[in-house]
Amino acid sequence: MSAIPESEILQEWRDSAQFWQKHAQTIRNMFAPLTVALIEEAGITEGDRVLDVAAGPGEPSLTITEVVGPSGLVTCTDAVPDMVAAAKREAERRHVTNIEFKRCDATSLPFTDQQFDASVSRLGVMFFPDPVLGMCEMLRVTKAGGHVALVVWAGSELNPFSYIVTNIVSEYIDEPPAPPSAAGAFRYAEPGTLAAHLKLAGAGTVRERPMSFNMRAAISPAEFWTMRSETSGTLREKLMKLDDQKRHEIGAKVQEAVREYFPNNQMSFPAQMIIVTGTRQALP
Repeated sequence: MSAIPESEILQEWRDSAQFWQKHAQTIRNMFAPLTVALIEEAGITEGDRVLDVAAGPGEPSLTITEVVGPSGLVTCTDAVPDMVAAAKREAERRHVTNIEFKRCDATSLPFTDQQFDASVSRLGVMFFPDPVLGMCEMLRVTKAGGHVALVVWAGSELNPFSYIVTNIVSEYIDEPPAPPSAAGAFRYAEPGTLAAHLKLAGAGTVRERPMSFNMRAAISPAEFWTMRSETSGTLREKLMKLDDQKRHEIGAKVQEAVREYFPNNQMSFPAQMIIVTGTRQALP
């Protein structure tokens, strides 16, 4: 199986943008611990200029604005125009002013060398059309001594948020798995692979650490299924191949299977991620 063409990946995210905006608050709550960890790993402090690559509808950019304060600035980027527009609308709704927006591809960042104190990407690098080139670009625009911090999913088998749905859907649709190197959520699930690529991109002092946390949100199993079936382009495509009865069966099975992770009818999945951080080295 060949890798998914870049145009198809972008189209999938364009089609998903409306749903990511719809569920933005839930997703923000789910990944809030990741955002905190990313800020800590990147060493972001008040007054910093920070680049957020593949920020989707605005996170972690909007949370980072609270850390850098009025004397700092966050640049929120994404390759999908609808995602950037959604992020901008949310910033305007919250009256956030220390943020700017740019639609751009991670592999061709329209910024000058050493423009930012830190650069981050939360659950985005797995989808870069050329991850090493994207990391090279992030390092290029980061000041010498500054950090590039990235977070990715650990293995699907460690994340019931993912594998429960995948296993149930596979009972109805039998498709060969994509190659490990293909763009997708678990592209960097194998420990050491992202760190190796960040080193290849030229980062110094590369460190990797696993992160365990509980993915929490005030939603029910039914709301969880709605979110999962809407925000995942791959899942939407698979469900479209089935008739209404089978889609209903899958939804019912998923809701029953995840019930143990919904104490008091609120979501709490154990989650495993990998955080990798490197330093922009000074030029010789």
